[in-house]
Amino acid sequence: MLMDPKLTGYLRRALNHEMAAVQQYLTQSTLCELWGMEEMADKFMRESREELEHARRLIRHMLALGLLPNCTQLPAISATHSLKEMWLADWQLEADIIHLYAEASRYCARVGDETAYRLFDELLQEERQHLEWVEAGLAALEEKESRGG
Repeated sequence: MLMDPKLTGYLRRALNHEMAAVQQYLTQSTLCELWGMEEMADKFMRESREELEHARRLIRHMLALGLLPNCTQLPAISATHSLKEMWLADWQLEADIIHLYAEASRYCARVGDETAYRLFDELLQEERQHLEWVEAGLAALEEKESRGG
């Protein structure tokens, strides 16, 4: 079976991104833990696990297609020194993957790959929810800052 090189590219980019997200959220969880922010540490840890589940689904699809999953281009995580910087870095992370998943799902719909379309579209919807979570966290933090807390 001939592999669609564009689909292969989307799958590999998506896997790299999801693994980078796992790394970023895990790092943020650990930083929050070190800073004594246990509730935020738990939230970031849950987010890390959700991103790991996304990676698992991508790997499953890749293996079903005969592709070996290989993350060789993990972007560096953002250096953050405050919770606000974390939220801003996470906003960019989620916005980037939403763009990728929207593009990939449109491509799969256009070429008639229903299975890959469903995968990318489901991940797109879940990442949109992640972005809403990030935006809510950022808004709550900004509200707290504006009240002087």
